[in-house]
Amino acid sequence: MPIRFTLRQLEYLIAVGETGSIAAAAERVNVSSPSISTAISQLEKELGAQLFVRRHAQGLSLTPGGRRIFNDARRIVHDAGRLYAVAGETRDLPSGPLTVGYLTSIAPVLAAGVRRGFEAAYPEATLTMRVGDQAELMTMLNRAEIDLAVTYDIELPPDDRFAPVTALSPYAALAADHPLAEKESVTVDELVEEPMVLLDLPLSREYMLAAFHDAGLRPWVAERSTDLAVVRSLVANGFGFSLLNLRTRTREALDGAPLAFVPLAGSQRPLTLGVLSKTTGWRSRIQSAFEEHLTALAESGELPGLG
Repeated sequence: MPIRFTLRQLEYLIAVGETGSIAAAAERVNVSSPSISTAISQLEKELGAQLFVRRHAQGLSLTPGGRRIFNDARRIVHDAGRLYAVAGETRDLPSGPLTVGYLTSIAPVLAAGVRRGFEAAYPEATLTMRVGDQAELMTMLNRAEIDLAVTYDIELPPDDRFAPVTALSPYAALAADHPLAEKESVTVDELVEEPMVLLDLPLSREYMLAAFHDAGLRPWVAERSTDLAVVRSLVANGFGFSLLNLRTRTREALDGAPLAFVPLAGSQRPLTLGVLSKTTGWRSRIQSAFEEHLTALAESGELPGLG
């Protein structure tokens, strides 16, 4: 059944029901008495019910049926008023497009899950992903091709803003049946004679090799790849170990071969995962929201893919 009465008529009904007088209701809602009287008559006609008993000495009083309609009208008007609050909350949510660059080694693990959670939290936001090595991410930021970069704290431009999210210590990635896989931790001395599968990306490569060089050791690099999935597959199939900072929840390579992750003992500093942006006097609300979202995931131990 189509609704032919208005919220305004219900507001007038409530005013008359609460004051017991057309004149008092008109003063409350700041309209003329004839307007109130006409609205009540139209509402009675539309609903097919008498709402008030008119007593000259005592003003107007609600009929039993009118009392029920009056109570429902108050609830309807109250609920309708809540729409303004909901609209305000929606209007105040960060919205609009955001382009985020991810370091090549981070993107396969984090990017999709972070995007899903962020867009669920901020339905008016649209997140686009770009991928590159550290130098490529810096170029994209400088050209305004991305708004933010999710990367590590390695050789960052001094004038850019880096917001730390979480520290990621290095792990030795090993085949599940490797003799060192059951240890609580391993040292570079234990690994130096083993074949190494190197994630051959700028900065990541230097960071991992430094773990050996700082100890005066030279690792046996038997395999190299710029693709994290290839590195994991080679390791899982017994072609050597690798050093990685992203210990994933999935303990398998793409081909299903099992992996083990063992903490690397020693003085090698953790890499700090964070959000890099250009330093300006203004930051959009959606940029701040993304940074806060990523930090909250890290603090709760719920960064997608990591475990």
